[in-house]
Amino acid sequence: MADILVDGNLDLDAVRSHFPALKQNQIFFDNAGGSQVLSDAINSIRTYLEETNVQLGASYNVGQKATQKYNQGLQAAADFINAHVSEIVIGPSTTQLFANLAQSFALSFPANAEIIVSSIDHEANISSWVRLAKIRNLTLKWWTPSSKPGDLKLTAENLRPLLSEKTKLVTCTHTSNILGSIHDIRRIADEVHTVPGAMLCVDGVAYAPHREVDVKSLGVDFYSFSWYKVYGPHIAVLYASSSAQASVESLGHYFHAPADTLAIKLGLAAASYELVGTIPTLLSYFGPDASARQKTWAAIAAHEENLQGILLDFLNGRNDVTVFGERDRDRALRVPVVSFRVEGRGSREVVERVDARSDFGIRWGHFYSKRLVEEVSGGKGRRAW
Repeated sequence: MADILVDGNLDLDAVRSHFPALKQNQIFFDNAGGSQVLSDAINSIRTYLEETNVQLGASYNVGQKATQKYNQGLQAAADFINAHVSEIVIGPSTTQLFANLAQSFALSFPANAEIIVSSIDHEANISSWVRLAKIRNLTLKWWTPSSKPGDLKLTAENLRPLLSEKTKLVTCTHTSNILGSIHDIRRIADEVHTVPGAMLCVDGVAYAPHREVDVKSLGVDFYSFSWYKVYGPHIAVLYASSSAQASVESLGHYFHAPADTLAIKLGLAAASYELVGTIPTLLSYFGPDASARQKTWAAIAAHEENLQGILLDFLNGRNDVTVFGERDRDRALRVPVVSFRVEGRGSREVVERVDARSDFGIRWGHFYSKRLVEEVSGGKGRRAW
């Protein structure tokens, strides 16, 4: 089991020992923007560049070692989300991987296809589909919640009226990167799949740092997140189920076979070897096997529930503060990404005053969920969260 647990609870001193950045006089509360990096991952990058910085696939000794490290990284990435290695591709960012995926749909989507997009998502899971709809003249449908601060969650029920026999793709976030509210992806996936041929694409960037991801259990067709949110370097992974890959046209070279792996179809040689090689260290941090990793994730969720409860109790107890999204501390309903507005004060002012009085690193702004902040809130920039 990972050395960060004691009697099923997180050993905070042990946790901190794995992150060199925490030796600074800085409290990193901007987890919506990314996590700090494990020391083992940092060391892995340096070792790869010092000892195995060669092109993959060569038969000589160092070339074999480099290829082995890279393949171990791919396998660890697949294991992390309970996928087969043929169902994943590594890329520089979730934004780029979704853009590649959308480009691959340009020929396979029928002319009368409909795409359903959520207004509350990070723009990474919006702009690619807006562009695809424009290029192919497809029908784009928007799910937009009410403007009530606590009513900002996509459900199977409020998605249903948008579905039709022409629906080809539905996109949504697993967890909003500024609200923290968790969507019931399994129920949404089941609803989407009532339409023959319809697929679900999920942005898991804000969810993956806080909860275990099992793409098979979720029933999704596509799922992506970035490893720099989960203690690693700035790369990302995209999952595509074996059945959904039938809709993925290859972006690879002419000599690649149509039946090639997802990595060949969408990767475009963009997976940094030394960064992919760090993924086994990220997996092992959570534990040596699936059972141990489940215990680690459970301990993380319990610890986060306590932490977010302290903040939410304070914010909910003030008459001059509005909390957006889920107001309950329940770990099943939210992760510790909390957005709020203080009456009569701009959010930038609040953050800068905190900066001046503490070592707390918090943030203000839209975090690329600009449509949520401006359109759904009705603020058009007046309400900076």
